[in-house]
Amino acid sequence: MPRLTSRPLPFTRPATVLAALVLSNLTLGPALAAEPAAAFKADPAKGQQLATACGACHTQDGSRGAPANPILAGQHPEYIVKQLVEFKAGKRKNAIMSGMAAPLSEDDMKHLAAFYGKLSAKPGFARNKELVVLGEQIYRGGILAKQVPACAGCHSPNGAGIPAQYPRVGGQHADYTEAQLTAFRSGARANSAQMTAIAAKLSDKEIKAVSDYIAGLR
Repeated sequence: MPRLTSRPLPFTRPATVLAALVLSNLTLGPALAAEPAAAFKADPAKGQQLATACGACHTQDGSRGAPANPILAGQHPEYIVKQLVEFKAGKRKNAIMSGMAAPLSEDDMKHLAAFYGKLSAKPGFARNKELVVLGEQIYRGGILAKQVPACAGCHSPNGAGIPAQYPRVGGQHADYTEAQLTAFRSGARANSAQMTAIAAKLSDKEIKAVSDYIAGLR
């Protein structure tokens, strides 16, 4: 009968390989456990410096400048960034604003928006007593016969808006609001399908009335 002899099992993982694995775990562990990079924080002070170039049209504090230009003070930062991005991309058409937005990085836009967003908007007022009642009806109740929803549903009863999609409109220049609603209606401004659909159903008189009413909201 042949004699059975025991043989040691082959050592399949040399000590050098084990050492390398241990060392790898020791060096990778801290890297894998590293905290994520700090989130970006917009700086209103940097935004104020950038806003120097905006002052000619919007005034240095973004308040009540020329009626053809929007009041930026108190506007939701998210909405300002959205508009600047779309001016730069050409989604919203305006030769002056496209040129102003072109050199801005997204961080620049956020700094600017933070600066204007922290400011307090100065109150405005309605001018047309004959149309203010119609304007209030449209803003608060819509126009049922035309299936026009109440503006207050998205822009809030006092015009404060809802970030980031729905801007603050209360106190905005009536001339500017009227121009934007007319542009939405004609398709000249095409960066909001919702507003294009709503404005398409409004007459000149209705646009003028709701724009004037909005100017006095606070």
